[in-house]
Amino acid sequence: MELTIGTPALLFSATSLILLAYTNRFLTIAQIIRSLKKFYDENESTTTLLEIQNLNLRLTLIRYMQMGGVLSLFLSVFAMLLLFIQWNQAGIYTFGLSLLMLLISLGISFWEISISVKALRLNLSDIVNKKAKYDEKSASN
Repeated sequence: MELTIGTPALLFSATSLILLAYTNRFLTIAQIIRSLKKFYDENESTTTLLEIQNLNLRLTLIRYMQMGGVLSLFLSVFAMLLLFIQWNQAGIYTFGLSLLMLLISLGISFWEISISVKALRLNLSDIVNKKAKYDEKSASN
């Protein structure tokens, strides 16, 4: 199997964009947690506490996503170095490991997104239920 030094370099732009997206998700969730914490300190709502716990899990997953992405990028660069010094077999295996780390990172990302979607659907169901009650009340008047 022939692997050139350019092949691992192909991951640079993709991995960089993925890491940027992960960082944006992290910053957004951190901002939401700060505002929810302030709201919880004032109201001590059980629902708010559950939302904060959900967001805490998502922050942990994002940290692992970022670690997998950074490790993938690191291993790609290392694979390029190994290929550059003509250690082709080691370079091939290192690049394979880099791809595996990227897959793991993307898998965790999928998990985190599914948690996010479930939380949003719960919020939407609350709104739909309140609207249905409001509609019933309006119809009876």
